[in-house]
Amino acid sequence: MSFEPTVLDPDDVQQDGRESDAAQPAVARSVWASLRPLVLRLHFCAGVFVAPFLLVAATTGLLYAGSFQAEKVVYADELRVPVGNRELPVSQQVAAARNAHPEGAISAVRPSPEAGATTRVLLSGVPGVDGDHTLAVFVNPYNGEIRGALEQYGSTGALPLRTWIDELHRDLHLGQPGRLYSELAASWLWVIAGGGLVLWFSRRRARRKLRGTTGRRRTLALHGSVGVWAAVGLIFLSATGLTWSTYAGASVSDLRDAVGQTTPTVTSSLTSGGESAGHGEHTGPGGSGADHGVLDGGAGIDAVLKAARAEGLSNPVEIVPPADASSAYVVSQIQRSWPEKQDSVAVDPASGKVTDVQRFADYPVLAKLTRWGIDAHTGVLFGLVNQIALAGLALCLILLIVWGYRMWWQRGRGAAFGRPLPRGAWQHVPSYVLVPLMVLIAVLGYFVPLLGIPLAAFMAVDIVLGEIAYRRRGRTYA
Repeated sequence: MSFEPTVLDPDDVQQDGRESDAAQPAVARSVWASLRPLVLRLHFCAGVFVAPFLLVAATTGLLYAGSFQAEKVVYADELRVPVGNRELPVSQQVAAARNAHPEGAISAVRPSPEAGATTRVLLSGVPGVDGDHTLAVFVNPYNGEIRGALEQYGSTGALPLRTWIDELHRDLHLGQPGRLYSELAASWLWVIAGGGLVLWFSRRRARRKLRGTTGRRRTLALHGSVGVWAAVGLIFLSATGLTWSTYAGASVSDLRDAVGQTTPTVTSSLTSGGESAGHGEHTGPGGSGADHGVLDGGAGIDAVLKAARAEGLSNPVEIVPPADASSAYVVSQIQRSWPEKQDSVAVDPASGKVTDVQRFADYPVLAKLTRWGIDAHTGVLFGLVNQIALAGLALCLILLIVWGYRMWWQRGRGAAFGRPLPRGAWQHVPSYVLVPLMVLIAVLGYFVPLLGIPLAAFMAVDIVLGEIAYRRRGRTYA
């Protein structure tokens, strides 16, 4: 089987007509000289075909980065109140919320974390509220006034505006099938960014300059310069995005399970030898139709909160009521900004005594890194600075894609649009490099299927097109 030969890209030839480093015989015999055309073609093909998915992810990510500050403005009446002299007991605030909204069951309570902030009483099983969401009832902690009720999603307490943008970024509001788009983008972003970084630093320093260049060379200089500065951040977004994706995320979870690096949870079961009903990271539907002593009976929510405070759990915290008669309250710190507060305790609802403690300091290393990575990716780890950095990366990615397509256009000749880079580059890679490289790609493709499957498709199409072109030339010359 034959393929079209590799032809040097026009940018591999200097303007004075002499061949550049990639074309000089001495360097051409090196491993990198044989790999560079392959990396260049992979970067080109991935950029052309995956860039639309990346463009959507970058645009929606830019919106998401701004949604935190927009949420504070849009929902100011629900989130903030004038500072009073003394806060009511949490139990009275919960009672006020239940009087206004008796529907559903209490799944969690988030006491006011700071002066002027409202308390959130989260209700699950409320008619008309999505099963993965809760209804957050906002209570003035100083007088028990109900400030409103909104749907809430996730551990960061996203309200409707941010939830809508978050779901747009994650799955385009298409549910589970829509998550494939974001996983495809995350699977390829690190490949494209890493390949571009390698290609840029392999070029002669004089040919990276922006000043004095025009046409395609200027576009390439802009594309490369911005790409170099943004590459590390883009690779980070790719890696952290994959940690909770559908398929690659499952591989990450399996790896963490295998090496004993899963995220620990506090034991909420009060039954000796019984199965733990530990609570996970995200607020979700809870309760069983009763409020299990939140409003009356047992030690009460005020005593539970006092016990958690005695264990050092400072604001902000979330109190999850017992799931049943044999379960404890779980009080968890929910601060995702640096320094993170992630300690949690279980409290016996009958006696008000702490039955289990889980400290964030005791988390395995990979569990901590995963937590920090996800929080940085979602813009909460460093607050406003984090969100500005995410917005900057999103803008850089949008510009890189636009410049990339412009370079493709500028490669055309006359009426031709986007003349592609020549195929067949892999034939010039030494076997002692090509074989291990193919094994590595196969392993990566297995664990990151939305990288492996499209890559296999690219290769198959490339081979077929190359064979067709070869046979046509053979008939022409016959």
